[in-house]
Amino acid sequence: RGEWRKNLIFADMMKQNSFKAWVLACRPKTLSGALVSVCCATALACRHGSVDWRMALLCALFASLMQVASNLINDLYDFLRGTDGEDRLGPERACAQGWITPSAMRRGITLVCVLAAMVGVGIIVGFCLSPAFAVLSATMSLPAVAAVFTLVVAAVVGGAFFYTTFGSYHGLGDMLVYLFFGYIPTCGTYLVLRGTLDWEVMVLATAVALVVDTLLVVNNYRDRDTDRSAGKFTLIARFGRRFGEHFYLWQGILAWICASFLGLHGHFMVSRLTVIYVLLHCATWRSMRRIGEGRALNAILGMTSRNMLCFTLLVVMALMIE
Repeated sequence: RGEWRKNLIFADMMKQNSFKAWVLACRPKTLSGALVSVCCATALACRHGSVDWRMALLCALFASLMQVASNLINDLYDFLRGTDGEDRLGPERACAQGWITPSAMRRGITLVCVLAAMVGVGIIVGFCLSPAFAVLSATMSLPAVAAVFTLVVAAVVGGAFFYTTFGSYHGLGDMLVYLFFGYIPTCGTYLVLRGTLDWEVMVLATAVALVVDTLLVVNNYRDRDTDRSAGKFTLIARFGRRFGEHFYLWQGILAWICASFLGLHGHFMVSRLTVIYVLLHCATWRSMRRIGEGRALNAILGMTSRNMLCFTLLVVMALMIE
């Protein structure tokens, strides 16, 4: 009851469509999920040779903008569908609380997507002028490279809409996270920096995809009952609590196995240091099982974010010091 009163007072004090409201709607704490792939891919690229840090920063900016766009789209469409009702267990959403009007949110989404597309064009142009392009141009022509990167940028922007408007409601959310927050940004960043791809990048991308998705799993685990009643059939809403607990546990373990596989092929520090991550992950899983349901699971969301940041730092540190 105390938390509800605090949120009510906060909502009354919030000026509609204010800067503070937009900051909260962008959910800056979630940006770590977007940067995991870019940071890990950049570290691996550095391990294999020199990189253009300007291109790495552009990749990080593009990933961050797409994370913000995804957050805003999720905020708007869940509000329009009635998913964010009074029984919501997670953090408050801007449209549902009246902090931002739907029309303003649509304009904000358009602006962020346009900015992301502009950064994407900058990445394409910068790559075509970089030494990494010389490596890729041995197998692909300039028009083909430009076409592939343009399609990737368009797919990522479109994927943000598809995830919220369809994928997350039909059990496809985890697969889309694997693709758009794991494989595409990790492989894309490495390709931009090095001009090639190999099996190490794919293994790292798999680990990143699994780690990032643990955040979505906690959200879906907490909201399984309200999602089901709102017609949002995530995998956990379909298969229940026990499935969600095992799904969360094994994603972290499989991510560590992928990191260990890299260790078997020369990156010894990666496999050794990421043991810390899997231990933290298992401890968080035990806490999640103990809590089971309710708003108290928001604490598990924070722990999972911490674990994700820990994984990133451990992988980057391991690759940089080897």
